[in-house]
Amino acid sequence: MIIRNVEANDIDDVMRVEIDNFGNVATTREAMEERAEKTPDTFYIAEVDGEFAGYMEGAVIKDKHLADELFSHVEENPENGGYIAITSLSIDEKFQGAGIGDALIQAMKDLAMETKRKGITLTCHDYLIKYYEKKGFTYDGESKSNLGGEEWFNMIWKVGEK
Repeated sequence: MIIRNVEANDIDDVMRVEIDNFGNVATTREAMEERAEKTPDTFYIAEVDGEFAGYMEGAVIKDKHLADELFSHVEENPENGGYIAITSLSIDEKFQGAGIGDALIQAMKDLAMETKRKGITLTCHDYLIKYYEKKGFTYDGESKSNLGGEEWFNMIWKVGEK
């Protein structure tokens, strides 16, 4: 498996997996292209034997909880500080259960430490809380997000934790 930063030619695969896995709350192609252009340092692609397997991306924010605006617009990441706010972790169906998500999360944790971030923040559905807790994240209450009219929950991983 190879984990690398996004390239412009990855967007078709990213959008295919985004739509397959997120359906009605999938981000737009325009928003994903903006993320790839403005925040490539926090946009990882996983490949297995040269085949697109999944991705994880987000932008750096000052606050420990992300706001819905982040799903439609991002700014370039500051050099250090803040939290990496994950707006998508998505694995191609063919590769689900193969440890791709674990590897992407670990790569993002490593990046957070290398770039002196406070940690990583994300929102998830209730059925994913335990998954993220097993990855070292802490439940941090219900999110103010109402993306897609759904209920979301805050998860935080702070640099220095497992």
